[in-house]
Amino acid sequence: MLYMWQVEDLIRAYGLDLDRIDKEYISKFQLDSAEHAEMREWYGNLIEMMRSEGVAEHGHIQINKNVLIWLTDLHQQLLKSPKFPFYSAAYYKALPVIVELRRKSGESEVGELETCFQALYGIMLLRLQGKAVSEDTSKAMSAVSQFIGLLSDYYQKDKEKPLEF
Repeated sequence: MLYMWQVEDLIRAYGLDLDRIDKEYISKFQLDSAEHAEMREWYGNLIEMMRSEGVAEHGHIQINKNVLIWLTDLHQQLLKSPKFPFYSAAYYKALPVIVELRRKSGESEVGELETCFQALYGIMLLRLQGKAVSEDTSKAMSAVSQFIGLLSDYYQKDKEKPLEF
């Protein structure tokens, strides 16, 4: 999820211009001609999705929204099941941080998982920019990161072989 959000932002930074992305970004990878063509096509398809879905300036393409929906469904199933106590414990450990993040953002429409991903993405961007992250923020985000990490693990397992709840 975070990677795809970063790709969306990269595409926006290049003004949704495939030729610029090809010249200034894709060309930096050591790819053979088939790999290069495949990567160019992938970015081209994403650009088209972003344009057609009206998220050229902000927001996320539908495939990314769908992943968030699937994760939310899985999250609810994991919480309801007594078979996943470690997951529930990680969620309840992160919940105060999630509540505080939602309160600070003022975005009551955004779900808990999206709030977590937004916070993790924000921290990732700060670190990429070489900006400091306070010790308190790092500690708080550690609980969120562990919770989302568990959810990600269960998501992968569920894709390989459906979990039994």
